[in-house]
Amino acid sequence: MEPLRADDPTAVAAEVVPGRVAEERPRTRRDEIAEAAARYFAEHGYANAGMRDIAEAVGMRGASLYNHFHSKEEILYAIALRMTEDPQADLLLLDGEGGPVQRLTGLVEAHVRRLARHRVEHLVALRELSALTPEHRRIVTDYRKYYQRRIRDVIEAGARMGVFEVRDAHQSAIAVLDLMNGISWWLRDDHDVDQLVDDYVDFTIRGILHHQADS
Repeated sequence: MEPLRADDPTAVAAEVVPGRVAEERPRTRRDEIAEAAARYFAEHGYANAGMRDIAEAVGMRGASLYNHFHSKEEILYAIALRMTEDPQADLLLLDGEGGPVQRLTGLVEAHVRRLARHRVEHLVALRELSALTPEHRRIVTDYRKYYQRRIRDVIEAGARMGVFEVRDAHQSAIAVLDLMNGISWWLRDDHDVDQLVDDYVDFTIRGILHHQADS
């Protein structure tokens, strides 16, 4: 199956069962390599890594690594693409039952839990975006822009209904994503993810969007 393209957002929904969020796809050998490479990039820096370093981190021969990836930039792209492509399935929550508050709450929960599962990969994708080729960077950025637009649309709907009090839905969507994505910079394995989800739902819904519980 060809990767979903950022310029064809409708294709995202076609890959999942309507009415529920898609489960994470099965991990492949390429995923395992990308995850190990992300840990290496996070610790040593992308600029300081070579293909031999990555192969050693994965526990394979350098020549074998080239059977899966032709360059370290291709590995970085695989990391960044998964961290922007896979979350598109969570956007089905914005088309689900309930009003803007319930739908956006579901997305925040899914987003935070996904970040907690893939904290290192997400951090590397954020920090090393400029190292991608222009074409790869455009694809990743297009996915991010589409995700942001979907959140903005729900915020606008909530504002029209009077359940959110925001001056600018676009800026509010950026603030919501910046707040959640910032978790990657400090989250540790021993954090209580359930509590983190509750806190970030509150920060988002009642903080940024100024929703009153009785609205």
